[in-house]
Amino acid sequence: MTKLVVGLGNPGKKYEKTRHNAGFIVLNQYIKQHNITMQTKDKFLGDIGVFGTQDNKTIFLKPNTYMNLSGQSILKAIQYYDIEIKDILVFVDDIYLDVGTLRLREKGGHGGQNGLKNIISHLQTQDFKRVRFGIGENKNMPLDAYVLSNFSKTEEPTVFDTVIDCMDIIDRFIQEEPFVDIMTRHNTKK
Repeated sequence: MTKLVVGLGNPGKKYEKTRHNAGFIVLNQYIKQHNITMQTKDKFLGDIGVFGTQDNKTIFLKPNTYMNLSGQSILKAIQYYDIEIKDILVFVDDIYLDVGTLRLREKGGHGGQNGLKNIISHLQTQDFKRVRFGIGENKNMPLDAYVLSNFSKTEEPTVFDTVIDCMDIIDRFIQEEPFVDIMTRHNTKK
């Protein structure tokens, strides 16, 4: 069985620590902790790493297509590795959730998040698991400027703790814990 864990974000140094890159931030930490080698693969339009054994492997993917075109990269990976929709987990930022709040769903709409919108369009389904990572909202700032801003120094400890929670979610997903149980454990109210 092969699983796919995707972190959404924008490629490049200038976006590395931005709110919009919450998905990349989660994957980067997991990859670092587990010594997973990531390689840029043009055929997947992204950076990809493999973890586990032939019988039970997990593919980690960071699309290099920019957030709003992430579905292209994910579709290529699931076609190549013959991954079922039920075995996909996507990490994405969410401005409608406070910083540090997590919302896990087994399926659902895009909620205005363009990366999710593109994934739904390419996969032709909303039935993939996702973790929405709260990045907060700033009504005094244009949306595009806000999501491309870095977390504040006061937010960083909360972000760090939330990333640790996300790493536990990935572990449990890989170990095939029922997703409803993972949701019960990690859906937060902050």
